[in-house]
Amino acid sequence: MLPQKYDYLIVGAGLFGATFANLAKNDGKKVLVVEKRDHIAGNIYTENQEGINVHKYGAHIFHTDYKDVWDFVNRFADFNRYTNSPIALNHGKVYNMPFNMNTFAKIWPDVITPKDAENHINAERQEIKGTPKNLEEQAISLVGRTIYELLIKDYTEKQWHRSCKELPSSIITRLPVRLTYDNNYFNDRYQGIPIGGYTKMVENMLTGVEVRLSTDFFSNIEHYKSLANKIVYTGALDEYFNYKLGKLEWRSLKFEDKVFEEENHQGVAVVNYTSHEVPYTRSIEHKHFEDAKSDKTIITYEYPADYEEGMEKYYTINDKKNERLAKEYKLLAQKEKNVIFGGRLAEYKYYDMDDVIKSAFEAYKRESK
Repeated sequence: MLPQKYDYLIVGAGLFGATFANLAKNDGKKVLVVEKRDHIAGNIYTENQEGINVHKYGAHIFHTDYKDVWDFVNRFADFNRYTNSPIALNHGKVYNMPFNMNTFAKIWPDVITPKDAENHINAERQEIKGTPKNLEEQAISLVGRTIYELLIKDYTEKQWHRSCKELPSSIITRLPVRLTYDNNYFNDRYQGIPIGGYTKMVENMLTGVEVRLSTDFFSNIEHYKSLANKIVYTGALDEYFNYKLGKLEWRSLKFEDKVFEEENHQGVAVVNYTSHEVPYTRSIEHKHFEDAKSDKTIITYEYPADYEEGMEKYYTINDKKNERLAKEYKLLAQKEKNVIFGGRLAEYKYYDMDDVIKSAFEAYKRESK
């Protein structure tokens, strides 16, 4: 018998793949999704532990200004009113994030009005003359040295494992400075967490779609290609081409979970640690995302890591070397017949969740023409 034919074989059951699969299925297309992990939802996968939906690949807060994207995700889950208001901890002192009037009043006791804060920041910005040559100079030119050294420098160096003086200024093209007493991290119109977790949301998106877990596309690539008229590929861009131009570089993360025999450990979902004395960059108390009711709580400590084979790929390395190599791979991708490359890994691009969905919308729209 000839292998069963599908309209689309989608490689990866993450947000891009699930969105594309849902759109195609709703148009009557026959879709097969293959996923090398043993679960759907990619890096937004949540797992229920102790009655708490734990974000297994780091904190994910959904936020968007796209009404079509917001309407789309609300078809698959009810969203709560969670507002992201993280805090920063530096040498035992707590600061509000993003940088706002609460932050400035804590740093400079004489700050009461927005004008007071502007005076401090503008005076410190003058230190940098001309075009900033690296991340440190870029940050100081935006928010001044005090905020840079207190809330940016050590955190960034832990994140990238390099001195801020060695990092390109392009990494920080802007920093939010709010001259209001508002601790909401995002400016987007819509924000929240899907009640019941992201895994349930993606499961609902994939209703009626055939999904094969623990299935590696590259274990038998010609076979899987023969199953469908088109491939939607959401894996690593360089891996698709067997790394023939070289390997793109990534930063990764390691996580340490701890269960505490108490209802509330840190009082907030996300704490950023902005000094070198603490080896991790963030701690996440998952129950605050959905106000979970449990007599225990789970904290995840997030450690930045150099990428090694077998680890998850989280952050692109945005330097000239990798940008050039990614461009060369993307030119190869454009020549690949009947293959759609989409998502964070396949485009070697950092994406917020809403932008992933929007990108899948646009990819499917091009297909439908």
